Amino acid sequence: MRATVRSLGYAILGCADLEEWRTFAAKVLGLQVVEHTDSSIRLRMDEYLYRLQIEEGAAAGVHTLGWEVGGPDDLAELAARAESAGYTVERPGAAVAKDRDVTDLVRLQDPDGLVTLELFYGLTNALTNFVSPTGTRFTASRELGLGHAFQLVGDPAAYWKLYHEVFGFRLSDHIEVGPGVDATFLHCNPRHHSFAYVPVKNDDRNRAQGVGHLMLETVDIDGVGRAIDAVQEHGAKMTATLGKHTNDKMISFYLQSPSGTGIEYGTAGIEVDDTTWTPTRYQSAHYWGHER
Repeated sequence: MRATVRSLGYAILGCADLEEWRTFAAKVLGLQVVEHTDSSIRLRMDEYLYRLQIEEGAAAGVHTLGWEVGGPDDLAELAARAESAGYTVERPGAAVAKDRDVTDLVRLQDPDGLVTLELFYGLTNALTNFVSPTGTRFTASRELGLGHAFQLVGDPAAYWKLYHEVFGFRLSDHIEVGPGVDATFLHCNPRHHSFAYVPVKNDDRNRAQGVGHLMLETVDIDGVGRAIDAVQEHGAKMTATLGKHTNDKMISFYLQSPSGTGIEYGTAGIEVDDTTWTPTRYQSAHYWGHER
Protein backbone atom coordinates (compact mmCIF):
# COMPACT_ATOMS: atom_id res chain seq x y z
CA MET A 1 0.00 0.00 0.00
CA ARG A 2 1.26 3.47 -0.91
CA ALA A 3 2.49 5.47 2.09
CA THR A 4 0.62 8.65 2.95
CA VAL A 5 0.57 11.29 5.66
CA ARG A 6 -1.86 10.20 8.39
CA SER A 7 -2.67 13.38 10.37
CA LEU A 8 -1.54 16.80 11.56
CA GLY A 9 0.49 15.87 14.61
CA TYR A 10 1.82 19.17 15.94
CA ALA A 11 2.50 22.79 15.11
CA ILE A 12 5.26 25.08 16.40
CA LEU A 13 4.75 28.82 16.66
CA GLY A 14 6.99 31.74 17.52
CA CYS A 15 5.95 34.64 19.74
CA ALA A 16 7.26 37.73 21.51
CA ASP A 17 5.59 37.15 24.89
CA LEU A 18 5.37 33.65 26.35
CA GLU A 19 3.36 34.81 29.37
CA GLU A 20 0.64 36.17 27.09
CA TRP A 21 0.42 32.75 25.42
CA ARG A 22 0.15 30.99 28.82
CA THR A 23 -2.93 33.01 29.69
CA PHE A 24 -4.46 32.77 26.21
CA ALA A 25 -3.93 29.00 25.93
CA ALA A 26 -5.27 28.09 29.36
CA LYS A 27 -8.03 30.62 30.01
CA VAL A 28 -9.35 31.20 26.48
CA LEU A 29 -8.59 28.01 24.52
CA GLY A 30 -8.83 25.61 27.44
CA LEU A 31 -5.51 23.93 26.63
CA GLN A 32 -3.23 22.46 29.29
CA VAL A 33 0.03 24.38 29.57
CA VAL A 34 3.15 22.26 30.11
CA GLU A 35 6.49 23.92 30.80
CA HIS A 36 9.15 22.83 28.33
CA THR A 37 12.22 25.08 28.47
CA ASP A 38 13.03 28.58 29.72
CA SER A 39 11.91 29.97 26.36
CA SER A 40 9.14 27.60 25.29
CA ILE A 41 5.94 25.99 26.48
CA ARG A 42 3.91 23.09 25.19
CA LEU A 43 0.14 22.84 24.99
CA ARG A 44 -1.83 19.64 25.45
CA MET A 45 -5.32 18.83 24.17
CA ASP A 46 -5.39 15.01 24.33
CA GLU A 47 -3.29 12.00 25.35
CA TYR A 48 -0.08 13.20 23.68
CA LEU A 49 2.69 15.14 25.41
CA TYR A 50 1.84 18.18 23.30
CA ARG A 51 0.13 19.34 20.13
CA LEU A 52 1.35 22.95 20.03
CA GLN A 53 4.77 24.27 21.01
CA ILE A 54 5.25 28.01 21.54
CA GLU A 55 8.78 29.44 21.28
CA GLU A 56 9.55 32.88 22.66
CA GLY A 57 11.88 34.91 20.44
CA ALA A 58 11.22 32.92 17.26
CA ALA A 59 9.57 34.75 14.36
CA ALA A 60 5.86 35.26 15.06
CA GLY A 61 3.45 32.79 13.50
CA VAL A 62 3.55 29.11 12.57
CA HIS A 63 7.03 28.13 11.44
CA THR A 64 6.71 24.30 11.62
CA LEU A 65 3.97 21.78 10.88
CA GLY A 66 4.50 18.19 12.00
CA TRP A 67 2.76 15.60 9.81
CA GLU A 68 2.40 12.09 11.26
CA VAL A 69 3.15 9.02 9.13
CA GLY A 70 2.61 5.33 9.77
CA GLY A 71 6.11 4.21 10.76
CA PRO A 72 9.72 3.89 9.55
CA ASP A 73 8.90 2.34 6.18
CA ASP A 74 6.34 5.04 5.41
CA LEU A 75 8.76 7.74 6.52
CA ALA A 76 11.46 6.39 4.18
CA GLU A 77 9.02 6.09 1.27
CA LEU A 78 7.63 9.61 1.70
CA ALA A 79 11.11 11.11 2.08
CA ALA A 80 12.24 9.41 -1.14
CA ARG A 81 9.11 10.57 -2.94
CA ALA A 82 9.72 14.17 -1.81
CA GLU A 83 13.32 13.99 -3.03
CA SER A 84 12.15 12.63 -6.39
CA ALA A 85 9.82 15.63 -6.63
CA GLY A 86 12.79 17.97 -6.23
CA TYR A 87 12.67 18.74 -2.50
CA THR A 88 15.75 18.77 -0.31
CA VAL A 89 15.00 16.41 2.57
CA GLU A 90 16.95 16.82 5.80
CA ARG A 91 17.41 13.90 8.19
CA PRO A 92 18.26 15.72 11.42
CA GLY A 93 18.89 12.61 13.53
CA ALA A 94 18.26 11.31 17.03
CA ALA A 95 18.95 14.51 18.99
CA VAL A 96 16.31 16.49 17.11
CA ALA A 97 13.85 13.58 17.28
CA LYS A 98 14.36 13.46 21.06
CA ASP A 99 13.77 17.20 21.33
CA ARG A 100 10.49 16.78 19.41
CA ASP A 101 9.61 13.68 21.50
CA VAL A 102 9.14 11.54 18.40
CA THR A 103 10.84 8.33 17.29
CA ASP A 104 12.18 9.72 14.01
CA LEU A 105 11.57 12.54 11.56
CA VAL A 106 12.68 14.19 8.33
CA ARG A 107 12.35 17.83 7.26
CA LEU A 108 11.70 19.81 4.12
CA GLN A 109 10.67 23.36 3.28
CA ASP A 110 7.26 24.06 1.80
CA PRO A 111 7.09 25.48 -1.76
CA ASP A 112 7.07 29.09 -0.54
CA GLY A 113 9.99 28.48 1.82
CA LEU A 114 8.01 29.85 4.77
CA VAL A 115 7.05 26.74 6.76
CA THR A 116 9.20 23.77 7.74
CA LEU A 117 7.36 20.51 7.21
CA GLU A 118 8.39 17.66 9.51
CA LEU A 119 7.30 14.13 8.65
CA PHE A 120 7.50 12.00 11.78
CA TYR A 121 6.25 8.92 13.54
CA GLY A 122 6.00 7.97 17.21
CA LEU A 123 4.83 11.13 19.00
CA THR A 124 5.13 10.36 22.72
CA ASN A 125 2.04 9.68 24.84
CA ALA A 126 1.80 11.41 28.22
CA LEU A 127 1.71 9.43 31.46
CA THR A 128 -1.13 11.55 32.84
CA ASN A 129 -4.58 12.41 31.53
CA PHE A 130 -5.22 15.66 29.70
CA VAL A 131 -6.92 18.15 32.03
CA SER A 132 -8.45 21.29 30.52
CA PRO A 133 -8.47 24.37 32.77
CA THR A 134 -11.92 25.22 31.37
CA GLY A 135 -13.35 21.71 31.31
CA THR A 136 -13.21 21.55 27.51
CA ARG A 137 -12.74 18.31 25.58
CA PHE A 138 -11.34 18.31 22.07
CA THR A 139 -11.98 16.21 18.97
CA ALA A 140 -8.36 15.16 18.58
CA SER A 141 -6.98 11.65 18.32
CA ARG A 142 -4.36 9.42 16.76
CA GLU A 143 -6.63 9.06 13.73
CA LEU A 144 -7.86 12.67 13.34
CA GLY A 145 -4.83 14.63 14.53
CA LEU A 146 -4.95 17.98 16.29
CA GLY A 147 -7.16 19.81 13.77
CA HIS A 148 -6.29 21.57 10.53
CA ALA A 149 -3.98 24.21 9.08
CA PHE A 150 -5.13 26.78 6.52
CA GLN A 151 -2.34 28.37 4.50
CA LEU A 152 -2.10 31.34 2.16
CA VAL A 153 0.23 30.35 -0.67
CA GLY A 154 2.02 31.79 -3.66
CA ASP A 155 1.94 28.80 -6.02
CA PRO A 156 -1.19 26.66 -5.60
CA ALA A 157 -0.05 24.15 -8.24
CA ALA A 158 3.10 23.44 -6.22
CA TYR A 159 1.05 22.85 -3.07
CA TRP A 160 -1.29 20.50 -4.92
CA LYS A 161 1.68 18.51 -6.19
CA LEU A 162 3.29 18.33 -2.74
CA TYR A 163 0.24 17.55 -0.64
CA HIS A 164 -1.67 15.40 -3.14
CA GLU A 165 0.98 13.69 -5.25
CA VAL A 166 3.79 13.43 -2.67
CA PHE A 167 2.00 13.27 0.70
CA GLY A 168 -1.11 11.46 -0.56
CA PHE A 169 -3.85 13.85 0.58
CA ARG A 170 -7.24 13.51 -1.13
CA LEU A 171 -9.48 16.30 -2.39
CA SER A 172 -12.44 17.22 -0.19
CA ASP A 173 -13.84 20.19 -2.10
CA HIS A 174 -13.32 23.75 -3.33
CA ILE A 175 -14.78 27.08 -2.22
CA GLU A 176 -14.92 30.10 -4.51
CA VAL A 177 -13.28 32.98 -2.66
CA GLY A 178 -13.04 35.45 -5.55
CA PRO A 179 -13.31 35.73 -9.32
CA GLY A 180 -11.39 32.74 -10.65
CA VAL A 181 -9.86 32.03 -7.20
CA ASP A 182 -10.60 28.83 -5.26
CA ALA A 183 -9.66 27.65 -1.80
CA THR A 184 -8.72 23.95 -1.89
CA PHE A 185 -9.51 21.59 1.01
CA LEU A 186 -7.64 18.30 1.44
CA HIS A 187 -8.05 15.38 3.82
CA CYS A 188 -5.71 12.58 4.89
CA ASN A 189 -8.05 10.88 7.39
CA PRO A 190 -11.79 11.13 8.17
CA ARG A 191 -11.50 14.78 9.31
CA HIS A 192 -13.04 16.85 6.49
CA HIS A 193 -9.74 18.64 5.94
CA SER A 194 -6.38 18.60 7.68
CA PHE A 195 -4.85 21.07 5.23
CA ALA A 196 -6.33 23.80 3.05
CA TYR A 197 -4.81 26.56 0.98
CA VAL A 198 -5.73 29.62 -1.04
CA PRO A 199 -3.51 31.56 -3.45
CA VAL A 200 -2.63 35.16 -2.55
CA LYS A 201 -0.16 37.72 -3.75
CA ASN A 202 2.55 38.42 -1.21
CA ASP A 203 2.22 42.18 -1.74
CA ASP A 204 -1.25 42.09 -0.20
CA ARG A 205 -0.51 43.36 3.31
CA ASN A 206 -3.75 42.02 4.71
CA ARG A 207 -3.22 38.50 3.39
CA ALA A 208 0.46 37.67 3.75
CA GLN A 209 1.57 34.18 2.72
CA GLY A 210 2.02 31.59 5.43
CA VAL A 211 -0.28 29.69 7.80
CA GLY A 212 -3.31 31.91 8.30
CA HIS A 213 -4.98 29.85 10.98
CA LEU A 214 -5.04 26.60 12.91
CA MET A 215 -8.34 24.94 13.77
CA LEU A 216 -9.14 23.35 17.13
CA GLU A 217 -12.38 21.37 17.47
CA THR A 218 -14.31 20.84 20.70
CA VAL A 219 -16.64 17.89 21.29
CA ASP A 220 -19.68 20.14 21.83
CA ILE A 221 -21.02 23.68 21.44
CA ASP A 222 -20.55 24.35 25.16
CA GLY A 223 -16.77 24.40 24.70
CA VAL A 224 -17.17 27.01 21.96
CA GLY A 225 -19.55 29.08 24.09
CA ARG A 226 -17.17 29.08 27.06
CA ALA A 227 -14.35 30.22 24.78
CA ILE A 228 -16.46 33.11 23.44
CA ASP A 229 -17.14 34.23 27.01
CA ALA A 230 -13.43 33.92 27.81
CA VAL A 231 -12.46 36.07 24.80
CA GLN A 232 -14.34 38.97 26.31
CA GLU A 233 -13.27 38.28 29.89
CA HIS A 234 -9.56 38.07 29.10
CA GLY A 235 -9.29 40.69 26.37
CA ALA A 236 -8.51 38.40 23.44
CA LYS A 237 -9.26 39.60 19.92
CA MET A 238 -12.12 37.94 18.05
CA THR A 239 -11.59 38.28 14.28
CA ALA A 240 -14.79 36.61 13.01
CA THR A 241 -18.07 36.02 14.80
CA LEU A 242 -19.79 32.69 15.36
CA GLY A 243 -20.86 31.15 12.05
CA LYS A 244 -21.39 27.89 10.16
CA HIS A 245 -19.18 26.75 7.28
CA THR A 246 -20.65 25.35 4.09
CA ASN A 247 -18.19 22.57 3.34
CA ASP A 248 -17.31 20.95 6.67
CA LYS A 249 -20.51 22.20 8.43
CA MET A 250 -18.44 23.36 11.41
CA ILE A 251 -19.90 25.96 13.77
CA SER A 252 -16.99 28.16 14.78
CA PHE A 253 -15.55 31.58 15.45
CA TYR A 254 -12.09 33.00 14.85
CA LEU A 255 -9.68 34.76 17.16
CA GLN A 256 -6.13 36.05 16.99
CA SER A 257 -3.42 34.27 18.95
CA PRO A 258 -0.50 36.10 20.62
CA SER A 259 1.62 34.87 17.69
CA GLY A 260 -0.59 36.72 15.22
CA THR A 261 -1.78 33.43 13.71
CA GLY A 262 -5.53 32.97 13.68
CA ILE A 263 -7.28 30.24 15.63
CA GLU A 264 -10.54 28.79 14.35
CA TYR A 265 -12.37 27.40 17.36
CA GLY A 266 -15.34 25.23 16.51
CA THR A 267 -17.40 22.08 16.83
CA ALA A 268 -19.50 19.57 14.84
CA GLY A 269 -17.30 19.24 11.76
CA ILE A 270 -18.32 16.40 9.45
CA GLU A 271 -16.10 13.46 8.57
CA VAL A 272 -15.25 12.03 5.15
CA ASP A 273 -15.76 8.42 4.06
CA ASP A 274 -13.52 7.91 1.03
CA THR A 275 -15.65 5.02 -0.22
CA THR A 276 -18.62 7.34 -0.79
CA TRP A 277 -17.20 10.88 -0.79
CA THR A 278 -17.52 12.98 -3.95
CA PRO A 279 -15.66 16.33 -4.07
CA THR A 280 -17.89 19.32 -4.74
CA ARG A 281 -17.65 23.14 -4.69
CA TYR A 282 -19.31 26.01 -2.88
CA GLN A 283 -19.93 29.65 -3.77
CA SER A 284 -19.31 30.80 -0.20
CA ALA A 285 -17.50 29.54 2.87
CA HIS A 286 -20.40 30.41 5.18
CA TYR A 287 -24.07 29.58 5.56
CA TRP A 288 -24.33 32.33 8.16
CA GLY A 289 -22.16 34.36 10.52
CA HIS A 290 -18.37 34.66 10.47
CA GLU A 291 -18.67 38.44 10.20
CA ARG A 292 -15.20 39.97 10.27
